[in-house]
Amino acid sequence: MIRHLDITPTPAAPAPQPLITVDRAAAELRRGGIVAVRAGDAAVLMLAAEAVTDEALARLGALAGSPPRVAVTGRRAGVLGLAAGDAAVVRLTADKDFTAETIAWLADPCARLLPAPDLARLTAEPAAAAAAAAVGLTKLARLLPSAVIAETAQLPEGIPLAEAAHIVCHQQTAASTLRLVSEARVPLKDAENARIAAFRPSDGGIEHLAIIIGEPDPDQPVLARLHSECFTGDLLGSLRCDCGDQLRGAIAEIAQAGSGVLLYLAQEGRGIGLVNKLRAYQLQDDGFDTLDANLQLGFDDDERIYQPAAQMLRLLGVCRVRLMTNNPGKVAALARHGIEVAERVPHVFPANDHNQGYLSTKATRGGHLF
Repeated sequence: MIRHLDITPTPAAPAPQPLITVDRAAAELRRGGIVAVRAGDAAVLMLAAEAVTDEALARLGALAGSPPRVAVTGRRAGVLGLAAGDAAVVRLTADKDFTAETIAWLADPCARLLPAPDLARLTAEPAAAAAAAAVGLTKLARLLPSAVIAETAQLPEGIPLAEAAHIVCHQQTAASTLRLVSEARVPLKDAENARIAAFRPSDGGIEHLAIIIGEPDPDQPVLARLHSECFTGDLLGSLRCDCGDQLRGAIAEIAQAGSGVLLYLAQEGRGIGLVNKLRAYQLQDDGFDTLDANLQLGFDDDERIYQPAAQMLRLLGVCRVRLMTNNPGKVAALARHGIEVAERVPHVFPANDHNQGYLSTKATRGGHLF
């Protein structure tokens, strides 16, 4: 007798307070507001670099009682020629006050029309824990990974506060609280016997989806695909990537096999978000490949995590998969999070004139197997 997947929605559980405080701080950053980040006895007030104005800079300095500095990833500092060793996050100090225009140039490689600052007047050093977490918070907010920070001895009232340790583990904590909140039958063009299940973290964050085709038997390795959302490729049919082909091809292949699961993960642009992906596209048009464009922005070449995928599979009752992927990194990531990959199933589609370079970079620099 075949055992079916468990797709029963579960009641909401209270969100851990750290999830709530980090989520509120990230939302405030996206509105251009000031946030406090604390690491032990040290604290900084911060603004997202891409939202800075001269007025906001002045207010930040007045509230903190210290001059604003700029914190960028070590990747971005390296691009600027300001790297401080192998530091993950670097704090930049100037011999005169920063302006919003200078900060925009430092943070955004697409700010081409702004005058370049005199980089010789900047010093770089590894950032302390609070400043490093401030940059991490900008990533969680899907903003450019750069922050304006000012050290403070006293936290002002009314400013959202997030602990550095909670920012660092936020994505993992959110993944651990995922629950199945809704499911419904959704016949698809190439898979009429399909259901879609939605998973939401307890802080109310963005949902991840599972497309369940047929009746997978969780006692056997389940044919599965981990697919990161791609608005341009999946919805618009962009020719710059192979995402749309992979999505529709996986649905058709799973249906032909009889059953399986496709996880549709909310991690656009290898985890940097749609707006930053469009910035990366601008840089690709200037001659950077898909990985170097991310590095120019200050991101790692791939910012995705796979705890959400592993947790979704566990909630469905799946512990072994036949994984449809060309990316060995996904196989290793699932294994690290307790999901056995019994087989890697190649998932290759023809290139076109617009994505040949993209696919070549994935193969030669990203280790993808085509």
